[in-house]
Amino acid sequence: MLRIRMRKISHTAKKRYNFRIVVTDSSFPRDGRYIEQIGYYDPAKEPASFKLDKERYCYWVSKGAQATVTVRRLYAKLNKKQ
Repeated sequence: MLRIRMRKISHTAKKRYNFRIVVTDSSFPRDGRYIEQIGYYDPAKEPASFKLDKERYCYWVSKGAQATVTVRRLYAKLNKKQ
């Protein structure tokens, strides 16, 4: 099963992480292999920095990928802004 989830990457300071939003197989580890990177999220900035390729998100959802709760909330915020 395909999942759209957040992949933790380098930290800017202690316990402050940046994330990439990726499409991956659910059996892969959180920070392991992924199929495609479709966005990023940096909660350390004020306000939090977030970017998501909506076309690719919709494409992968149409192919059966399921987004995690956090990614769905971020996507909803993105749609609410516009």
